[in-house]
Amino acid sequence: MRWGRFGNRLHRAALLLAVLGAVAGGLVIAGLTWWLLWWLLGAKAETPNQLDLTKIALSVAAGVGGAVALVVAYRRQRDLERGRFAELFGAAARQLGDADPAVRIAGVYAMAGVADEFSAPSRRQQCIDVLCGYLRLPYDAAGGSNHLVSRAESADEAGTKIERVYQFRQNDREVRRTIVKVIADHLKRSADISWSARDFTFNGAVIEKADFRYAVFAGRHTSFARVVFSDKTMFERALFVGPHVTFRDASFRDGPVSFDRAEFGTNRVEKAELAGFGTTFAGVTFEGSVSFEGVSFSGPRTTFAGARFLGSRTSFQDTRFQAELTSFERTVLDGEHIAFDRAELASPRITFKAAQFYATLTAFDEAKIGTPNRLRNRGTRETDFSQAEFHGGVRFPRTVLGGRVVDFTEGDFFGDISFVGTRFAAQETHFDRPKAWVGTHFDWDDAPTRKPTSVKPNPWPPTAAV
Repeated sequence: MRWGRFGNRLHRAALLLAVLGAVAGGLVIAGLTWWLLWWLLGAKAETPNQLDLTKIALSVAAGVGGAVALVVAYRRQRDLERGRFAELFGAAARQLGDADPAVRIAGVYAMAGVADEFSAPSRRQQCIDVLCGYLRLPYDAAGGSNHLVSRAESADEAGTKIERVYQFRQNDREVRRTIVKVIADHLKRSADISWSARDFTFNGAVIEKADFRYAVFAGRHTSFARVVFSDKTMFERALFVGPHVTFRDASFRDGPVSFDRAEFGTNRVEKAELAGFGTTFAGVTFEGSVSFEGVSFSGPRTTFAGARFLGSRTSFQDTRFQAELTSFERTVLDGEHIAFDRAELASPRITFKAAQFYATLTAFDEAKIGTPNRLRNRGTRETDFSQAEFHGGVRFPRTVLGGRVVDFTEGDFFGDISFVGTRFAAQETHFDRPKAWVGTHFDWDDAPTRKPTSVKPNPWPPTAAV
């Protein structure tokens, strides 16, 4: 009660200040106008009669009164809008919390309608956060179409046994799919009302049959961290142009995944922020086939560090890596076929350090890895394959290895690894101190004197470390 009275007092005080400001502003404008007219037209002051003074007073009063009326009307309209937003937002939120799935689906569209009606960034973001927050609630995909179920979990925290009970709403699958569809429709280039400029946080959500084709994510933060994607997942031709895009530790299960011809990256980041922004798929697990064909990566960094590609086919064909850093460090490349055919890795720093090439075949056919130095030193300084494990079939036919240094130092070569037809265009390429050197093939195997002098070590071939 006290807070309500205090809030009313604050409201009246703010209105009084606004009115006084309008009055003062009107008087200043009137005085400034009189002075300008006197200065420009050379008006001379004369002693005004009583009628003139009355006219002037009435004019000033009318102007001030109009300004006050405008201020009061503006404040009243703003208060009405706030009240209407609170009313509609609350009603939609109550629908989303209803036990009946049909009411919850209606609540999804109601919340989307509120976001469309109120274009103020903070209010629209509030509605989006509610929809994304619903997707982050506990959800059991196996029981998503069943009646209300619960699951109990026990955990040991600081020596205390804690039991948590999670409730899963009745027939929640359709509600969630509706939310994903509503969001995706508002992110398409053809959307009547676009939400693309807003932030999206799906952290830890379970998303089934995600269809974000042609979506535009242009907000400052787009986060799919720890999301579990199940069934077919499509991001074809999507644009991720915000400075921070993350799929860190996400899991793609059941069904193919396509990012074909998507675009990642932006240059709208200050240098001081480069370390914290970029595109990351670090720690992601792809259990099925995945395609990044024709994708363009730019911006501060692109990282797949620690990612695991376990599906039958993974494709980076015709993909362009142009970020300041491209990292596949500690990445597991498994399955049947990993394709980097015709890929262009043109970053100043490229690393496959400690990557594990375990697939039946990993092909870099006609790929371009590293670029020569250009203006402003934009060439590739180092391409790092050090400590990588080549245990499957790996081939580099007609591949260009460029830049300053390409480093295969301490690599584990034990499989069918072919550099036949490779163009060693870097200033230096090192194969020093391999952990194993079995099954490697080069153009100069039968004539070591044909080996380029830029390829180390000398003498050739390298000797495996004991």
